[in-house]
Amino acid sequence: MAEGLVRGEGFATDASIIKADAQRQRRVENGDDIDWGDPAQAERPVREYLAALEETNDPKESTRTLSLTDPAATWTAAPGGPAFFAYSTNYLIDLETGIILDVEASAVNKAAQAEATRTMIDRVEETFGLKPERLVGDTNYGSASMLGWLVDEKHIEPHVPVFDKSERTDGTFGRSDFTYDAENNHYLCPAGKLLKTSWRTQKKDPLSYRASQFDCQACPLKEKCCPNSLSRKIVRTPFESARDVARAIAKTDAYKQSRRERKKVEMLFAHLKRILKMDKLRSRGFSNAKDEFLLAATAQNLRRMAKRLAITEPVTQLIPA
Repeated sequence: MAEGLVRGEGFATDASIIKADAQRQRRVENGDDIDWGDPAQAERPVREYLAALEETNDPKESTRTLSLTDPAATWTAAPGGPAFFAYSTNYLIDLETGIILDVEASAVNKAAQAEATRTMIDRVEETFGLKPERLVGDTNYGSASMLGWLVDEKHIEPHVPVFDKSERTDGTFGRSDFTYDAENNHYLCPAGKLLKTSWRTQKKDPLSYRASQFDCQACPLKEKCCPNSLSRKIVRTPFESARDVARAIAKTDAYKQSRRERKKVEMLFAHLKRILKMDKLRSRGFSNAKDEFLLAATAQNLRRMAKRLAITEPVTQLIPA
């Protein structure tokens, strides 16, 4: 596989979750409290959730809104409307054919979708011996750690927008205005002064590069660089080289073509919701969400393969004499 595209989409769980939560709340108000230490009193999605917590050494912090009947579902308002409990399905497709190579369910957040992408890429490589040369995605997959994994470990070209908050909107210099010298490990500011690391920060991760206070106080560009501080500081993560690779790719024509080809995966999600009518999940629990997403992706692949493998030559009808 020469090219790959990854994308995540959220799907609401069935409305029965809200009804079941309301019924459970009434049981609590009536004094019929639930013994959470007794697995027999919990439904299967809750038992799966508790089992997952036991397997995790460092469990995540509980969210503010938690479903008592489907705790693995995420309370989200990502589409811009009212919030609801949902799961996210993630597709890894081949750009040339549009075939879904892998599908993975996850929570509805950027970190979970990025982790699902790693799972899918590794699983496709182990199962089919396929690894994409370039990966196309949106900003959700442009975090520093994700880009570092793609470039440094998997050697995959990230055709992904860099998730970057280093640029400033107040008119002062952003990080792109400073030049990094990898050989000497320092930054050069627009005024030609050096920003270096101190011995105290050389063992820290990420590294902090600071300019000399003496240089900044006498600099004529101070008001455009660090008007509210004595000197300028730049923080550089260990994955900055991978982010630079993604920034360089974003300036190429191949990147522009990749942005246009993203519609292939968007069309799959539109087909999933509008044609297959999978706007909501029919069952609760993370395992059921995985099963439903897998079956839906299988149906989409069969439909596409039937069109690609269909006989296009006219068939001559034989009429017996």
